[in-house]
Amino acid sequence: MLQETKIARDLVTVDDFFAMVKDGEKADLIEGVIYMASPDSRQANKLTGFIYRLLEGYAEAREIGGEVVFSRFAFQIGPLNAPEPDVAYISPERVKHLTETRMTGGPDIAVEVVSRDSRTRDYQDKFHLYQEAGVSEYWIIDPIQRRVEFYRLAEKKYQLAPLVDNRRITSEALPGFWIDIDWLLADPLPPATRCLAEILGEGRDVRPES
Repeated sequence: MLQETKIARDLVTVDDFFAMVKDGEKADLIEGVIYMASPDSRQANKLTGFIYRLLEGYAEAREIGGEVVFSRFAFQIGPLNAPEPDVAYISPERVKHLTETRMTGGPDIAVEVVSRDSRTRDYQDKFHLYQEAGVSEYWIIDPIQRRVEFYRLAEKKYQLAPLVDNRRITSEALPGFWIDIDWLLADPLPPATRCLAEILGEGRDVRPES
């Protein structure tokens, strides 16, 4: 989803980043370098929307509060870093750090949907950036390699979260929320409304179509 195109040869600050990147354009500022986003594939677009609907729907149904942001929203992490996760959740206690255009600090949950262009940044650059910023959970979803990795911060280091029943990952940053990794790798994706109902304990077991 990110194309390895550098806008500036010199290091770019966060303020420069917001001045240079137009509203509505997706980009990441990583260590003073801007990476513009190429258009999403249909698969990536649907998957990102699916995750957003589950997180947003769950937080709303449980009246937990906080905010879920969907792409094109930057998190200012120091003077030279402003990543834009594909989906992110901010807890009620930390919503105060949000402005109309950015958040100071990282989210509680950062989700990246990996593309061929973004693989190195998602697995390496953003991994270390989110870890150092204290982002509680980092979810990497790689539909191309059919690989899902959920990390939790423990003693300032990311640790892989264990699976429940060999298929579910539970969130500590959003209490009570869980997601089935089979849903994330299914093609086509299962209906988000049915998956949300199951997460909330109101529906039957949702198995992707074989």
